[in-house]
Amino acid sequence: MLTIKDIAKESGYSVSTVSRVLNNRRDVSPEAKKRITEIVAARHFVPNNNAKHLKQNSSKTIAVLVKGTSNMLFASIVESIQKRVEATRYTVSINYIDEDDNEVEEAVIVCREHKPQGMVFLGGNPKFFEQSFQKVNVPCVLVTNQGATLGFENLSSVATDDEAAAEYAIDYLIGQGHKKIGILGGDIVLSHTSKQRYFGCVKSFQKHQISFDEQKYYEKSSFSYESAYEAMKNLLKKAEDLTAVFAMSDVTAIGAIRAIIDSGRQVPEDISVMGFDGITMAEYYNPKLTTIQQQYRVLAGRSVEILLQNIDWNVVPMHEIVPFHLVQGESVKKINAFNAGD
Repeated sequence: MLTIKDIAKESGYSVSTVSRVLNNRRDVSPEAKKRITEIVAARHFVPNNNAKHLKQNSSKTIAVLVKGTSNMLFASIVESIQKRVEATRYTVSINYIDEDDNEVEEAVIVCREHKPQGMVFLGGNPKFFEQSFQKVNVPCVLVTNQGATLGFENLSSVATDDEAAAEYAIDYLIGQGHKKIGILGGDIVLSHTSKQRYFGCVKSFQKHQISFDEQKYYEKSSFSYESAYEAMKNLLKKAEDLTAVFAMSDVTAIGAIRAIIDSGRQVPEDISVMGFDGITMAEYYNPKLTTIQQQYRVLAGRSVEILLQNIDWNVVPMHEIVPFHLVQGESVKKINAFNAGD
């Protein structure tokens, strides 16, 4: 485990200088502060429960604000965050809101009523942050959405590149011979995540010079089985020629598969389905989902590490992109490009 002595040795500065930087003292040269904070960030340094901390109030809380109650990826991230925070002097409070609600206004209320030491946002809309995040005065980390361009001094972010990942998903389907591809996703006006993934899809279609009729091939769905089931039924009615579907979550993909099967068709023999998230159920579902996998343990782990650094040592905000992976399952079939249509 990295210690203050290790940081001193690596930085070339004394233990006392490192301590002053970590305690945000002003009697340190800009060069020393820059070098030491770079090492703290790069080495993922998180303080131990030392004597100083034990003298402080041990009932400090980190609030986790979760958008949506059916997002299984978020459920996995929350569980991982809880386990990591339990090893520190902090406790966790979980707060759920609807996926289209204003998470920043809710955060203002949580800060006023519960006074947490820090906050983790699972899901977020930059528009809401731009409007009122200045009212939130504790260190925060936005998880699964990028926050670097927002420019707040108390906001870090750890995310997957949603646009690039969705573009990769459509690239993959096109590479398997599909051209008539339906998309199931959220409201691209209200949901920033859905908007970014939609942009990625369109980027892929344009790159491959494939026209995309949004009215015909895009159907709105919340990230739940029930909503996805109904959305897929609507998509089947208006796009009878589609050969593949990209669902913006694995939960959506599973709901869509059931609707396809109930319509008398098979996956992937008649229609291929690709998901997004890489939840555990995707691996055990029949057929096993082909999906874009987000590294939820890395997302959770880095969010906690960064937040504790921000709270305890006043480290500057950090913004990280976590790589995604393609998981090839059984739900996508390679087809003859000639049979895929024009």
